[in-house]
Amino acid sequence: MKNTGIGFVGLGQMGLGMAANLASDPQPFYVFDKSPAVMDKLIDQLGSDKPAIAADSIGVLAANCEVIFLCLPGADEVHELLFGSSNNADGLVASAPPGLCIIDMSTIDRSAAVSFHDKLAGAGITYVDCPISGLPFRAIDGTLTLMFGGDRVHFDRVKPQLDRMGSSVIHCGDIGAGQMMKAVNNIIYDINIVALCEILPLAVAAGLSVEALERVVTTGSSRSFAGDHFVPRMVTRQFDNDFAMQDAYKDILNVQKMAVEQKALTPLMNAMISSYQSAIAAGLGREPKSAIIKIYENVLGRKFTRD
Repeated sequence: MKNTGIGFVGLGQMGLGMAANLASDPQPFYVFDKSPAVMDKLIDQLGSDKPAIAADSIGVLAANCEVIFLCLPGADEVHELLFGSSNNADGLVASAPPGLCIIDMSTIDRSAAVSFHDKLAGAGITYVDCPISGLPFRAIDGTLTLMFGGDRVHFDRVKPQLDRMGSSVIHCGDIGAGQMMKAVNNIIYDINIVALCEILPLAVAAGLSVEALERVVTTGSSRSFAGDHFVPRMVTRQFDNDFAMQDAYKDILNVQKMAVEQKALTPLMNAMISSYQSAIAAGLGREPKSAIIKIYENVLGRKFTRD
């Protein structure tokens, strides 16, 4: 009998909200996470109206699902889940039937996505990349931006499920194009963040008030998503409970490879990367990208803060 279930693997900061929205799909819904407590949390959150089945192994999803969504920290975790670990534990591929479709929503290197696709194609399994953009509240609201890399046929097949998780679902091209698009989006975002981190302490040192600066850069022509999200956190010195800049470095690597391949001139990107690397070298890698402001504050001896 043909599998008819939908599966979701990885109930982390983003995945939990995404899975909760995907659970409204009429097909049987299976979830898997290394933490049983996290699966229990989702099932309790859904209640009886949108039930989910907690799997005790990835093999349960392989045996019951026609489509499985992954939302994992990086390429190493995706590889282990697909092919098993170094201690010979079986991965998903070992028990997956031909015809299974895997939608990888993790952020990984483009070359890793292409490699996974090519390896799985030999087993009759479809692999596509579909990284996401947005914050945890957008994962909960179902308003993420989803960037799909793969054949249009597969995009059309899973778009009803993707629409449950995102308000902007975009077919970006062939396999790996989703990862490239995510990296391009984030590099522009990163340049914006570094501009704020560099200029705001300078403006304070030159005599402008923090309160006035905060109002202008979140309402004037310089307003941006980066400013709306990070400026209120900068002025209150909230440098935790956000995505660590070190974990986002894979976006930089993706676009650097693209720039080398195309022999591109990227002075703004290079300047941003220098600031990014300086912050990581200063021990700020586990803090959010907004913590880059600290290296500029230290030079000027002035902080961008209401205190």
